Amino acid sequence: MLTRRSFLQTTAAAAAAQAQSGPRRVAILATIYRLQSHAQHMGDRFLVGYPYGGVWRKPNVKVVSLYVDQKPEGDLSAARASEFGLQVYPTVADALRCGGQKLAVDAVLLIAEHGNYPRNDKGQILYPRYEFFEQCVKVFEADGRVVPVYNDKHLSYSFEKAKAMVDASRRLHFPMLAGSSIPVTWRLPAIDVPLGSEIEEAVMVGEGGSDAMDFHGLEGLQCMVERRKGGESGVKAVQLIQGEGVWKALSEGRFSKQLLGAALSRSDTPLGLTVTDGRTQDLVASGALQELAKTPAAYFIEYRDGLKATMLMLDGAIKDYNFSARLKGGQVLSTQFLLTPDLNVTYSACLMHQAERMFETGVAPYPVERTLLTSGILESCLTSKIQNQARLETPHLQVAYRATRESLFART
Repeated sequence: MLTRRSFLQTTAAAAAAQAQSGPRRVAILATIYRLQSHAQHMGDRFLVGYPYGGVWRKPNVKVVSLYVDQKPEGDLSAARASEFGLQVYPTVADALRCGGQKLAVDAVLLIAEHGNYPRNDKGQILYPRYEFFEQCVKVFEADGRVVPVYNDKHLSYSFEKAKAMVDASRRLHFPMLAGSSIPVTWRLPAIDVPLGSEIEEAVMVGEGGSDAMDFHGLEGLQCMVERRKGGESGVKAVQLIQGEGVWKALSEGRFSKQLLGAALSRSDTPLGLTVTDGRTQDLVASGALQELAKTPAAYFIEYRDGLKATMLMLDGAIKDYNFSARLKGGQVLSTQFLLTPDLNVTYSACLMHQAERMFETGVAPYPVERTLLTSGILESCLTSKIQNQARLETPHLQVAYRATRESLFART
């Protein structure tokens, strides 16, 4: 058994050696690997390359191993292994050790999204992200070496498990990145909340109606508001309301009609008359929004520093994600988070570019705490939903961090 000091000395030496070596050897851990799964359109970026910044990039990596938890009809893992000369292994540990006795990769791409898994009483799909990650940590501890880990989407459906994941990365000193493509995709217009701004209120609008899609919206909101003065200090309370209560909250001024209109003005997918006869419309002023969004949901988020933000999921009214905020002094900012079309879903290339940066440098380009907090906000809001849409205090969400000076969304 290694002592903590010898473990850290060993991992530091390994990191230094890696910095001088050739292509990074990458293990992909996936729930499924078939067309349009996250593992396919993200993992393939490291196999064939991807467009970014107006050029074609071929990452300085070699995918050497793959673990796939489920292989439904249309599974591509065997075909990819044959084409690109990698090996599919039966366990996570085998994939990390490439069938040997010691950790044999330089980075881990953990993509536990899609597949046939049960749901809990909150409607969350119980993807085994924590379980995959825990097996990685066991290998790191047993073998005396650590490598960077990227975890796709939520850290876990459970904040307790999500926090354990981040704590493990801090304890063992390995870089960790997580989250959604929304914060790093293109924005229309290409704006950001200036670092250190005083934000009076923020609104995010999107569509989804499931914890997977609502997570995208929350990450878009969080990547903007985290740039406010004082940095992020966590969330004090949340509430999720649905149905007619959303429109009642709007009429009572619980969230800004001006900011809702500003966010919706950025949408390229307004429904209703726009798709039947081509006319544009002010969805808020016309009253069409209430007619189109028949099952609305509002996530009310009270931050510890006093900021109040609202995320509205408006299925039937739009099909994209849009943000607005009012800064101190009255200035309103608004933008759309661009989601490019299937099948290429180029926005995932924006996200894998950040994972590639971490694999290459050994430094996460932005704090994993963003995704930790977002994971916790979502879980608590879904708890509110099943507890009669009650407002819930969230003392466990005292997650503090500072946004990076450079905002890393795609610009070219």
